Amino acid sequence: MALSAEDVDRFEACRPRLEAIGYRMLGSASEAEDAVQETFLRWQAADTGRIEVPEAWLTKVLTNLCLNQLASARARRETYVGAWLPEPLLAGDRMLGPADTAEQRESVSYAVLVLLERLSPNERAVYVLREAFGCPHREIAAILDLSEAASQQIFHRARKHVADGKARTEIDEAAARRVVDEFLAAATSGKTEPLVRLLTQDAVAVGDGGGKVPARAKAFEGALAVATFMQGLFKPGRAKQALVGGSPGVYATTANGDPALVAVLDGRVIGIMCFAITPDGITAIRSQANPDKLERATRLWAADDHGEPLLIAF
Repeated sequence: MALSAEDVDRFEACRPRLEAIGYRMLGSASEAEDAVQETFLRWQAADTGRIEVPEAWLTKVLTNLCLNQLASARARRETYVGAWLPEPLLAGDRMLGPADTAEQRESVSYAVLVLLERLSPNERAVYVLREAFGCPHREIAAILDLSEAASQQIFHRARKHVADGKARTEIDEAAARRVVDEFLAAATSGKTEPLVRLLTQDAVAVGDGGGKVPARAKAFEGALAVATFMQGLFKPGRAKQALVGGSPGVYATTANGDPALVAVLDGRVIGIMCFAITPDGITAIRSQANPDKLERATRLWAADDHGEPLLIAF
């Protein structure tokens, strides 16, 4: 069925919100884009004249598509090579969605996206719709075919699971940037001690190469283990140059609202290192190197001038 220009405009007005919901639900920008496109096809096939509230109708369709996607994604991730991490989004990406409140900012932080992987699909849907988008439980219940009381119970359970697993707290942006600058200086000093001082004792480091870029399957745990690994990672070497095809520039930026380092080679983002920072220090370093999960970041990066890199690695 051909859509009128007005119907297309109604959908496009909802697209940013749908993309932001899809990304939080799936942890993948490309999968979120696919879900939004499928939602558009459902909108195209619907009798739009009988849909009183397009945003609610589209949210319900998208959410249920994401629930189906999550079920199949869990099976795929069981055979994924190495650790699976979400696709990071750089500052300025509209898919990050609303960031007016602390809850909205936290809901899309890299650390919380990792924690959302532990939730059931329904828990994830309720958490995302309520925490990030402020949907009333009456609306969430209608979307998921639940009772309002059940939606409330699921939300409280999901919120507790996320709270129990996170160490992230709000920290001043300038202070966070100083910690990242100090991290880079320490990582290139050739010594582990300065790095250890920046890390919490229970710090972890994990990377996602997707089987396409070398990455250790098991996380490094503890300040000394993480510091030793990072010191080796930033140590210059021809083997590393050969592995990545050159010497990437390293820039400081933010990803999912958190401090991050971005490695760029010939205009292509080849790695994003995301930091979870508390007043006590760096508690987690999560690195995304799977090229399939860096295509969107590369497109966004190319749209701006980022000046000179802080460091030429290797």
